[in-house]
Amino acid sequence: MLSSFLSGAIAVGLSIVVMLLGWVLSKRAISDREKNSPFECGFDPIKSARLPFSLRFFLLAIIFLIFDVEIVLLFPVLVSMFGSFSLKILIGCSIFLVILIVGLFHEWNEGSLDWAQ
Repeated sequence: MLSSFLSGAIAVGLSIVVMLLGWVLSKRAISDREKNSPFECGFDPIKSARLPFSLRFFLLAIIFLIFDVEIVLLFPVLVSMFGSFSLKILIGCSIFLVILIVGLFHEWNEGSLDWAQ
């Protein structure tokens, strides 16, 4: 009991020391207009560096990630099907694919897959 308390106290103390060292050794940046402005090869900035992000591009990237994860999840199923055929694995894989295909048709009907209108 005492050894676990001692090791916990050492861990908390060490983390506090590291945080204090980081706070003391850090350089406080003076915020001025030159440091906060975007750098464009020595010229004055023409536009704001923080342009609004395209929501259509974001949705397309999310859809790509979903189907990329789908491939990662289906690959082990395909490899295991070569070793031994199982009806439970086949039904589970089929349900998973049906859910993803329904989602794909929903995105298609919603218009999220149309890049240019």
